[in-house]
Amino acid sequence: MTDRVAFVTGGAQGIGAGIAETLGSNGFRVAVADLNFDAAQNTVKRIVEAGGKAIAVRVDVTDTESVRDAVTTATAELGEVEVAVNNAGWDDFMPFLNTNEDFWNRILDINFKGALRVCHTVVPGMVERGFGRVINIGSDAGRVGSSLEAVYSGAKGGIIAFSKTLAREVATKGVTVNTVCPGPTDTPALRKFADSSGQDADKVLGGMTRSVPMKRLAAPADIAAAVAFFASDAAGYITGQTLSVSGGLTMA
Repeated sequence: MTDRVAFVTGGAQGIGAGIAETLGSNGFRVAVADLNFDAAQNTVKRIVEAGGKAIAVRVDVTDTESVRDAVTTATAELGEVEVAVNNAGWDDFMPFLNTNEDFWNRILDINFKGALRVCHTVVPGMVERGFGRVINIGSDAGRVGSSLEAVYSGAKGGIIAFSKTLAREVATKGVTVNTVCPGPTDTPALRKFADSSGQDADKVLGGMTRSVPMKRLAAPADIAAAVAFFASDAAGYITGQTLSVSGGLTMA
C-alpha cells in the first residue's frame, strides 16, 4: 500500500497489535509505541518476520515529554510520522456512583488526553508537509453508552467530537482525521473482564456474541482493516467520520 511511517500507541497487544501488524503487512514502517516495551518488541518481531519494517518505542501517553521523546525516536529511526493511530486505552468496569475523581482522571488522561498529546505533537508536522492521517480509536460506548463504563464512554464520546473538530481545522492542509469504533473484540482485555465479572466467563462472552448480528466477536484484524483504509492514500477525501466495526451491533 505505502511505505509511509505509522505511529501506533498501545500497539503491543490486542487491537493495537492487530493494527500494527496489518499496517506492517501493507508496507507501512511502523513504530509500535507502548508502555509495555517488552510486549511491543514481540509485536515488532512478528511484523519483521512477516517481511515488514517496525521498531518498538516506549511511551506513556499520560506524559507529554514521553510522547515527544517517542515521536522523536520514531522520526529518527523511521522518518517523519505521517500516520498517527491513537489506540492506547484503559478501562475498568463499575457503576458510576462507585467511581471517584482519581478514577475519572486516569480514564480521561489515558483515553482522551493521551490522544490530544499525540496529535499536538505530530499534527503540526503533517500540516507543514501537506499530508497526514490521524485515526483515533473510539468505542461504540462513546456512541450509544455502555453500562458500567460511564466515564470511559464519556472519554470516547470526547474522542469522537475532538476528531470531528480537528478534522475541520486541518481539512485544507492535506490531513484527515477519522475515528474507528470497535464493538466487542476478542482481546486479552475482554477475556480478563469476563474472568473477573463474577460470572461464568464463557457465559459472559457467549452473551456478547449472541448480541452481535453476525454472531461472533470481532478479531483485532477486523478493526485493523478499517484503520488501514483510513490510513491509505485512497481515503484522502474522507475526514471527520466515525466508523463502527461491530458486526452490526451498532448501526448509528
